[in-house]
Amino acid sequence: MCGIAGKVHASGRGRIEEGLLRSMCDALVHRGPDDVGYFTGEGAGLGMRRLQVIDLKTGGQPMSNEDGTLWIVFNGEIYNYRELRRELQAAGHVFRTDSDTEVIVHLFEDRGAAGLQLLQGMFAFAVWDTQKRSLFLARDRLGKKPLYYACSGRALTFASELTALLCDDTVDTAVDPRSIDEYLTYLFVPHPRTIYQGVSKLPPGSHAVYEDGTLSVERYWQPPHFDGADGRIDDRTDEELVKELDSLLREAVQSRLLADVPVGAFLSGGLDSSLIVAMMQKAVSDPVRTFSIGFAESSFNELEHARSVSEALGTEHAEFVVSYDVQDLLPRMLDHFGEPFADSSAIPTYHLSKATRSAVTVALSGDGGDEVFGGYRRYRARALADLFNRWPASMGRDVVAGMAGRMREPATYYGRSVRKKVKRFLEFATAVRETSNTSWAFFLTRR
Repeated sequence: MCGIAGKVHASGRGRIEEGLLRSMCDALVHRGPDDVGYFTGEGAGLGMRRLQVIDLKTGGQPMSNEDGTLWIVFNGEIYNYRELRRELQAAGHVFRTDSDTEVIVHLFEDRGAAGLQLLQGMFAFAVWDTQKRSLFLARDRLGKKPLYYACSGRALTFASELTALLCDDTVDTAVDPRSIDEYLTYLFVPHPRTIYQGVSKLPPGSHAVYEDGTLSVERYWQPPHFDGADGRIDDRTDEELVKELDSLLREAVQSRLLADVPVGAFLSGGLDSSLIVAMMQKAVSDPVRTFSIGFAESSFNELEHARSVSEALGTEHAEFVVSYDVQDLLPRMLDHFGEPFADSSAIPTYHLSKATRSAVTVALSGDGGDEVFGGYRRYRARALADLFNRWPASMGRDVVAGMAGRMREPATYYGRSVRKKVKRFLEFATAVRETSNTSWAFFLTRR
């Protein structure tokens, strides 16, 4: 994890105050404790806080192409950078380092925005073109790496975190009422908005160009659309699909082990993290270093499951037990988020990351498995809702559906009330199909 920041004048002229760049990078020191670097040129300034993972000696940033006409700051990791490097060298590009950052700047020089299609990895980066006086911003396909920006007719400021961006006192920090509504609905503020009217998130799978005071944002990728009208999205057999899935997962895990620093894994004992650790262990000869967190409150403690998986796979395992008391922790976490955010899983993740940092620099996890493989209750609810909607109206479907509007909401949100579950399911099943999947995740509704 690294932190990037910068500012560009709309005119492409004048100097950016280096003190501003330093303040922004100071606010990102937790993202990149190993190194800091700056670029200041006519019309633009870039800053970067680095966590060293690849090419520890010569991979410092900001970094340029051969003639210094393009400058980049980059947060992330490109897993296929060595293959891309060989192709670019064959095309005549000259490299000074062995870093994935330099591959991106040469790829941009060679292909422009089209080069994004070739990148395999997680990234958020900015490229300043000293000849065109233009800034190019890009974010990975699923938005694993954050990128915020504030744009006006006079300048554009960007950063990896809101707290760094707000070091620029020209940014409009008026609260956006629409964002409050979205926060109370989803418990976070979805892109492209933030809690502030004057600040936006660059959406996942998007790039932006800022030139002559004008900002244009475009999507370069979106998930493929499958019709699936007959319930299938592929003509291959289940056995063939399982074989390919296994191959893709192994390839994905193997590529993420590429690092010049120690790599480990978070292990909860659940299916997702256990699968990742199992594939890691098959890919390396030494025991994988795994880490688990438990809580003094027994109802939150899953250490026993993680311990069993570790013993079965033969990992080098470490456990940490902490209290769920968050009174002192919350202010620090809120500073990092920079806006309202209410996913309680951030608390154990913070504790585990902090405890793990002394042993490894990079840690793989099973996050995202439920979204990809339908592990949440709402995915099962979708299948049940489709069955419910095939129930003939003449047999009382509409009468049952109408009960949802007359059922009183239980007093507590997180209770296990059967009434709450029935009410929520009926609202979900009778909503417009295109929006019902999203509505299952609502915290508050308009009713």
